[in-house]
Amino acid sequence: MPQAERQMHLNAFLMGVGHHEAAWRHPRTEASRIFDAAHFQELARIAERGKLDAVFFADTLAVGHRLEHNVTTVFEPITLLAAIAAVTERIGLIATASTGYNHPFTLARAFASLDHISDGRAGWNIVTSGGADEAANFGLDQIPEHGERYARAHEFLEAAVRLWDSWEDDAIVLDEASGTFAVPSRVHRVDHTGHRFTIRGPLNSPRPPQGRPVLVQAGSSEDGIAFAARWAEAVFTAQQTLEEGQRFYAALKGRLAAHGRSPDELKVLPGIVPFIADTEAEAKALEQEFTELISPAYALRQLSQMLGVDLTEHSLDAPLPPLPPVHEIRGNQSRFQLVADLAQRESLTVRQLIARLGGGRGHRTFAGTPEQVADELETWFTQGAADGFNVMPPYLPGGLEDFVDTVVPILQERGLFRTDYTGRTLREHYGLQRPAGVFTRSSGAQVAV
Repeated sequence: MPQAERQMHLNAFLMGVGHHEAAWRHPRTEASRIFDAAHFQELARIAERGKLDAVFFADTLAVGHRLEHNVTTVFEPITLLAAIAAVTERIGLIATASTGYNHPFTLARAFASLDHISDGRAGWNIVTSGGADEAANFGLDQIPEHGERYARAHEFLEAAVRLWDSWEDDAIVLDEASGTFAVPSRVHRVDHTGHRFTIRGPLNSPRPPQGRPVLVQAGSSEDGIAFAARWAEAVFTAQQTLEEGQRFYAALKGRLAAHGRSPDELKVLPGIVPFIADTEAEAKALEQEFTELISPAYALRQLSQMLGVDLTEHSLDAPLPPLPPVHEIRGNQSRFQLVADLAQRESLTVRQLIARLGGGRGHRTFAGTPEQVADELETWFTQGAADGFNVMPPYLPGGLEDFVDTVVPILQERGLFRTDYTGRTLREHYGLQRPAGVFTRSSGAQVAV
């Protein structure tokens, strides 16, 4: 079949031994593999075999409430992705890192290093950290106010971009005859002085192969959308219905012109948790197997954290109690709204809501045949709800293998997805331009020495 003019982008969102909260208990997984870097290297090679754009790792800066009933994130993702870079060649490498509890200099250096190590495959999923346990680990009594977290993120990005750009592309000359390693006039101080950071610069790492790592963002609140319109080149989002996806897609793309950006400069990638089997009945039965392994005690604590309401003593067979207005939520406002809307729209009891959230914590779960999964992705892609998807296998490695080996070939046959890589960098996979640096030799910028 001829290749479609527009093709979707697919990331493998990898978490432990699967996104379903009971994945570690299911016989299709081996829970101890979360401690084995080789497990994640294997997953990345599977994703690369399917020609996916990237692998993506979430992160949190606290153990939180998972410890008794669920496996936790073990590896810091930038470090893990450096190990994955060594055994892969083309797959993009996206790590989550917080603007709330990092410093622009050290984080810019880490991502520049990953981009150099991987020959231009790094991406940064920017989060502001909305967990109380995370705040406590950094000496705070409560989560910083939602707007303040995003104000810090804006300044963080302003500083990070200048740090990545502080070395011009041709600063290093390696002229052995003259003894010149680099041209000082092409290396610039950033001299950032803001409300939260003061940074002299330059970065002690040359400009990355991609110019900057691909900037990814995952918030869908009003503050999150405003941030994405200014900075993001890909947005990982969660919607439950096609109509919700279309509204979000149009709203976010409509914000870009105000920043001098075109719609193609940002990719909208909703999450999808696919249970795949030869028949729809078998796929739904497989999903039910995982649902039956959910620990209610764990799920209630997780739901309580999402909603900012203690549900641990609430009846499982009753609807949710009255919830606070979204503007009072200090944590993840967009996920709060998604869960509240889902419960109200479908008149779900707490038990039913827990089951619906078990696969992807608010991301859309879909059970069906490979053809049905491909149909679902094609509908969202062609009907203005997505530029591609964050594929969230409910169990690993089998769920990823099923997607790569059965769904990807259907998308390729329909001309909706690449049959081979045409570029080497993550920017090239996403069809994004390499950005020009903020420093030019005619700008009069302060040089480093």
